[in-house]
Amino acid sequence: MRQLLFLICISILSVSAFAQPPAGRAPGAGMPGAMTGTVYGKITDSDGKPLADVSVVLLQSKKDSASGKPKDILVAGLATKANGDFSFADLPMAGSLKLKISALGFAEQEQSISFGMGGIMKDLGNIKLDRQAQELSGVTVTAAKPLIRMDGEKKIFSVEKDLVSAGGTALDIMKNVPSVQVDIDGNVTMRNAQPTIFLDGRPTTLTLDQIPANSIESVEVISNPSAKYDASGGNAGILNIVLKKNKKTGYNGNLQTGINKYGAITAGGDLSLRQQKFNFSANAMYNQNKGRSTGSTDRFNFAETPVTNIFQDNSGRNDGAFMFGRLGFDYFATNRTTISLGAVKVRGEFNPTEMISTSTDSLYSSGTTNSYSERSTASGRTFNGTGLQLGIKQLFPRDGEEWTADINYFGGKNNGNSLFHTDNFTAKGGAVADFQEQKMLSEGNMNFITLQTDYVRPLKGKAKIETGLRAQLRKTENNIDNYLLDVAANEFVLAPDATSHYKNTDNVYAAYISVSNTIKNFGYQFGLRGESSSYEGELVKSGATFSNKYPISLFPSLSLSQKLNDDQQLQLSYTRRINRPNFFQLIPFTDYSDPLNITRGNSALVPEFTQSLEMSWTKTFTGNHSLLASTYYKYTNNLITRYQDLQYDEVLGKEVLINSFINANNSRSYGMEFTAVNPLSKWWDMTTNLNLYNSKINTDEVQGADQDAMWSLFGKWNNTFKLPKSTSIQLSATYQSKTNLPINQNSGFGPPMMQSQSASQGYISANYGIDIAIKKSFLKNNAASATLSFNDIFGTRKMKQYSYNEFFSQQYLRLRDPQMIRLTFGYRFGKIDATLFKKKNMKGDAMQGVEM
Repeated sequence: MRQLLFLICISILSVSAFAQPPAGRAPGAGMPGAMTGTVYGKITDSDGKPLADVSVVLLQSKKDSASGKPKDILVAGLATKANGDFSFADLPMAGSLKLKISALGFAEQEQSISFGMGGIMKDLGNIKLDRQAQELSGVTVTAAKPLIRMDGEKKIFSVEKDLVSAGGTALDIMKNVPSVQVDIDGNVTMRNAQPTIFLDGRPTTLTLDQIPANSIESVEVISNPSAKYDASGGNAGILNIVLKKNKKTGYNGNLQTGINKYGAITAGGDLSLRQQKFNFSANAMYNQNKGRSTGSTDRFNFAETPVTNIFQDNSGRNDGAFMFGRLGFDYFATNRTTISLGAVKVRGEFNPTEMISTSTDSLYSSGTTNSYSERSTASGRTFNGTGLQLGIKQLFPRDGEEWTADINYFGGKNNGNSLFHTDNFTAKGGAVADFQEQKMLSEGNMNFITLQTDYVRPLKGKAKIETGLRAQLRKTENNIDNYLLDVAANEFVLAPDATSHYKNTDNVYAAYISVSNTIKNFGYQFGLRGESSSYEGELVKSGATFSNKYPISLFPSLSLSQKLNDDQQLQLSYTRRINRPNFFQLIPFTDYSDPLNITRGNSALVPEFTQSLEMSWTKTFTGNHSLLASTYYKYTNNLITRYQDLQYDEVLGKEVLINSFINANNSRSYGMEFTAVNPLSKWWDMTTNLNLYNSKINTDEVQGADQDAMWSLFGKWNNTFKLPKSTSIQLSATYQSKTNLPINQNSGFGPPMMQSQSASQGYISANYGIDIAIKKSFLKNNAASATLSFNDIFGTRKMKQYSYNEFFSQQYLRLRDPQMIRLTFGYRFGKIDATLFKKKNMKGDAMQGVEM
């Protein structure tokens, strides 16, 4: 108990960086799929005292060409350190190895090591030397990395060879990950709800378009997270982005540059250096944006007298760029202790512009009158963010026992300015009758700190217990000033009722415990998580305050699995989770930038709670074909959803439609998902993902907000063709049938006219898109490559949305960056050398010869 209390205290001061090795692996050990293995341990005497300068040698048996008999060949050798530690990395996969340990006055020990499939690293623990030889268990290391694999509650998708995303960001990666949907505005959903984004197993404030695609190794889809994970984000699961790690001693890196059809340039690279106790990694990216979008809106307002029909055409550009930089440093203090540091820097500047043409027909009984206006918007936005990470990881001689602690900080500032100029015409093509101008200035900052500690303790047999503590502390401040032009005085005048200076704090505290075990082919995991949270907001100028405090809520989870014959497995899981309203949903500020979609937060929102049940079946067939089939059910209370209602507005002095948020009664969704991986031949791999689901939101207490349940289908199809002369082609397609609007996009304000309406008041029309990319590798060892990608070949990935209630009906269409062509060049370099950076060791000529 004292040790546990000590670990918890230390966790408040110790933290883990992004580049921290994954849980359960040795410091510096390769990731799954590496073609090399790592073995390490510690040599002691029979009393447990460490032994220095013990000879540890690895031999490999090979056939002698002269005699034809097996012969032991030296692979590597070393002497233990002062603390008795020894470690071998980058071991060959082929053949069996023999480990020999010898020291003067002690009996020699010998152990065979074989490598199979999986890349499993094992701590040999404290090896005691005495006058009795001890037989140690062998180490099994595997090396295969399939495109999709199951790991407990995770579905892991390897994306290193994704061609379509070359030169892009994590958003481009997600477009080809099964189970994940990405719309044209970059909103990501899983099973029609927004997931929580993790980076290397921890929550992140970085957006997906701020993470370079070439730095990503895999994406883990956790559709029903257990109590070990943060309980927030209840409607969907977790997407964990795993960044590439340096796996080999030496150095390696990549350089990449590209250009798209608009002339937007991307450039970046990454570098990793690894030697003995140190590992250093760096990544940088510069990404220009010259996006284009077009859209139209057709709307009837029934609440107005007379009824009006409004038709809008809009076109927009978003010019700008962002820079991303990341540094990571790992220090392997011992074979079992790793200290990690990391830093992230993100800076962006964008200058979006938009033109909206509006034609309004007023439908009088005596006839129709028309008015016409044009509004231009010129904006500037900048953001500047910095992240810091510090962590420690401690392994123990008991296989599987470990403790980690980490602290993550991210702080950022943003500034914005927008000028809206509206010309009202006597008629379309006529003279300007009058004009209005509005100016909006904004600034804000955010500080986000997360502290977390986790401890894993193996029990008898294959059982283990996991426990942890977590604190999430967030402070946000946002100032928005609205000015209207006084034409007579020719100056902008502050509009107090349309101005908001707002700040808030949002804290969440959590603890969890989880017990798991495997009995023959049956496995179970039971977990319980407790979380409490508080929220405080203040309108600075008026002094008005808003607060909510939520007592401790319990979030149980249960997972059962059964291995069947013929490479089959069944899994059943249950979880309870929470989704808390965010800053933009709570802030009681009214955004008038789009007169047809006035947006206002609701400070009275409360969290929603979701219960999820999922059953999965996996089967591996002959030829490495595999099928993953799942059925799921989700039920949510107090669902947070967008809602439009007619309200009196003091600034405008009339009743207008306000786009806000409400807690609906409840929602439910259920469906079936299938993912098939088919290596059809040596040159053709195919992945197919289908999700058939039904969803409904119940808002019985809100008049006119309910709508019928709807069956929908979402599908992805991905093909990779390996052609001669180091050429490969990737062909992929997505299809989304008519579906209800995604519930709770967890966002507040969006582009004018492009915000989602209430999820209970509309639907999205069917759409599809096809992408293709071709890659050619060349130079020695195929170190260089050129990739040409063509996204949305037929320009069909359109957003068509229909929204309605008793006050209006609206249809809008939007298309963003269709038929995008991108050309990317890459070059990889490196030297895998175990003697790189080493200084000569003048101690012990014999051992120096062994190392050579």
